Amino acid sequence: MVLLSKGKGILLALLKFGKPLLSMLVTVGAYALVYPWTFALGFVALIFVHEMGHVWVAKRKGLPVSAPVFIPFLGAMILLKRQPKDAVTEAAIAIGGPLLGSAGALLCYGIWYWSGSEVWLALSYVGFFLNLINLLPIHPLDGGRIAVAVSRWLWVVGAVAGPFVIWYTHSILFLLLWIWFLWQMYRRFFGKSKGGGRAHYAEGMYRADVDPALPDWYLSGQLHKRELPFTAYCRMDGQHVVEFSWDTLSFKGELEIDQPCTIRSVSIVQVAGPDAERRVTLRVRAEGEVHEPSNYYEVPLAARWRFGLLYGGLAAGLAFMMWLVHESGLTRP
Repeated sequence: MVLLSKGKGILLALLKFGKPLLSMLVTVGAYALVYPWTFALGFVALIFVHEMGHVWVAKRKGLPVSAPVFIPFLGAMILLKRQPKDAVTEAAIAIGGPLLGSAGALLCYGIWYWSGSEVWLALSYVGFFLNLINLLPIHPLDGGRIAVAVSRWLWVVGAVAGPFVIWYTHSILFLLLWIWFLWQMYRRFFGKSKGGGRAHYAEGMYRADVDPALPDWYLSGQLHKRELPFTAYCRMDGQHVVEFSWDTLSFKGELEIDQPCTIRSVSIVQVAGPDAERRVTLRVRAEGEVHEPSNYYEVPLAARWRFGLLYGGLAAGLAFMMWLVHESGLTRP
């Protein structure tokens, strides 16, 4: 029984961390096709350090968070399973990444200073640059989230500065990010639903058994839609959940909602199958409105100054370190 319990624990750990680890290895391999493997490995490690800054602060704030998942040539991301309760918490989690990421880049610079190995100098420059770019006041970059605790007018700065950054970096990815940011700002301030909140939805995929007596035409269809009875509630740990059922299939499921939301409907939006085992795949969508607390953006003046000074100081420090690395005679890694 002890061995079985340990084996189960190891299996659960592999399932939990297997995907992040695999994505990290794939990303290292992808970068190694373009750069020396030493640089590729160090670069992914710097991204990991940055993301762990977010994870560390989120854990300290009591928010459940996923392990980092890497996407080759795009970076990495973590998913908060419950949204921050106020702007101060959101900003604290956001600034944790650039702070720890900058420390990682500074460590690379220190190793170069003592070893003279140019790969460490290149890594430090890339680390400083990526963390500085992340401080731009544009959602979903860290700077856009830090701005909520300083002044939301910084979002306007981000919207205006976006085209100049796109011109300077010649980055199609940043162009798409900037357009998405403008769309999100439109939704936030003008895209109100009939209920007065900001439209929001969550989706999940489920498997269900099918009664053999039920004809196939009743189920399948790419645009199959059927509203389901549901119950929405908040668990003791603060996680918002929707439970729903489809009586015809004797199916029950639940869907976690990533932020406080007034659920208006839960629907089957697609049914695939049934397969040889008479099982179908259901795509379920919950729709509603997000009503941000009226005091969400009420940040004490002292906190605004603290985040503002830290934000500005970190950006200035990163810009200075980039200049210093450039003056050190960096060549292409």
